[in-house]
Amino acid sequence: MSVRNRMAGLVKLSRRRFVHLSCAAAALPAVSQFAWGQAYPVRPVRIIVGIAAGGGTDILARLFGQWLSERLGQQFIVDNRPGGGGNIGTEAVVKAPPDGHTLLLANTANAINATLYERLNFSFLRDIAPVAGITREPLVMAVNPSFPAKTVPEFITYAKTNPARISMASAGIGSAVHMAGELFKLMAGVNMIHVPYRGSAPALTDLVGGQVQVMFASLPSSIEHIRAGKLRPLAVTTMMRSEALPNVPTVGEFVPGYEASAWYGVGAPRSTPASIVDKLNSEINAGLADAKIRARLADLSSTALAGSPADFGKLIAGETEKWGKVIRAGNIKAE
Repeated sequence: MSVRNRMAGLVKLSRRRFVHLSCAAAALPAVSQFAWGQAYPVRPVRIIVGIAAGGGTDILARLFGQWLSERLGQQFIVDNRPGGGGNIGTEAVVKAPPDGHTLLLANTANAINATLYERLNFSFLRDIAPVAGITREPLVMAVNPSFPAKTVPEFITYAKTNPARISMASAGIGSAVHMAGELFKLMAGVNMIHVPYRGSAPALTDLVGGQVQVMFASLPSSIEHIRAGKLRPLAVTTMMRSEALPNVPTVGEFVPGYEASAWYGVGAPRSTPASIVDKLNSEINAGLADAKIRARLADLSSTALAGSPADFGKLIAGETEKWGKVIRAGNIKAE
């Protein structure tokens, strides 16, 4: 064989090896991502909750933390990081390594805070990857039994004839409870005095005591007062009636287009591998289909919010836009 032919053969062999090596290199990220997802989790996982222990958000985090621990063979530990309207906890997740071992129990406040706070060190929509929805629950427009209005239309009539004389309690400026009331004010054309509290418990105490007249309260926190006759429910805030209060109408039946709810889900740091996000999404959806967990959610007056990461991302984007408009229209400022 001539030198020229041997050189040509070597060039062909080198090109073939280069192509094989290139293909193998291109496949490595996909293979490593798959392997990473298969091995996940390799150590305990923290679920960061941006409020103090004991509330509805905390209960859901612990319920699904236990479920994921049993399903995935590692501890999922709830880590409460209260402060800054939930922003302290969210920022901790944003800054965490994107390996799925630090998660966020996301909720309505995250969508509200995007507009409410002018200077945040992160963008919730950009820096948190949606993993899975968990639940959505109605709020309930409740009044003290001594209040003269027994229906939403009667309430609106009373509010319009007594402008700025109704005190509306909330769990704090920018809370879902507050925003539901502000949306009602805008859409019903009424003026009420907002009275913010440090949480739902003291607000409900004063509503039961008659110090304030109305509150768009979370259903889990208020339903026992309603059942005991200490509060009168006028309407629930979701588009559909609640199974927990089937005879109570929706606000939307009287104020067309009105809808407000509290929602919860799981988020992860941006750039978390898709294989890990998908694995968590699958296990959370399996939990939402489990009979025991569904019964527990029913006890909490919550509705399962199953779906893909894209479904949850779409909800977050829509809620961020919606509450941004309410905040700007009402000129609402953070505490």
